[in-house]
Amino acid sequence: MSPVFFTDRDLGKKFPTVLRDAGLTVERHADHFPQDCPDEGWLRDVGQQGWVAITHDGRIRYKPNELAAVIKHRVALLVMIGNAPYPQLAEAFVATRNRILRFIEQHEPPYIAKIYRPPPADLVNNPAAQGRIELWYAGKG
Repeated sequence: MSPVFFTDRDLGKKFPTVLRDAGLTVERHADHFPQDCPDEGWLRDVGQQGWVAITHDGRIRYKPNELAAVIKHRVALLVMIGNAPYPQLAEAFVATRNRILRFIEQHEPPYIAKIYRPPPADLVNNPAAQGRIELWYAGKG
């Protein structure tokens, strides 16, 4: 069964659209929560739904209340790394999809993993080059 990906509000509207266009199942923050919903609120609900959350907020690991929510609600959280337009980050996610799906199958939440775009040199030779995914935090839940 394919995972349901939840995109945090910080990824905008184009990021989830690119993922949907690639055939992934996506739920957007704006479709479920008010704009000012605290991260602990959506983390709780995403964990209860069993969705895989995607954010661009790399600080989430260092905020005690948010990290506690990831652990308590057994959230699978993926953090997009890099300063690029969101459509480019989404294209990197799609190109890395097979590695991401394998990672999700092999790891039990709660966890936080980082997704990196492929290096620019790799993209020159192969525009569909995959990025990488790394476990950043393995929670105990």
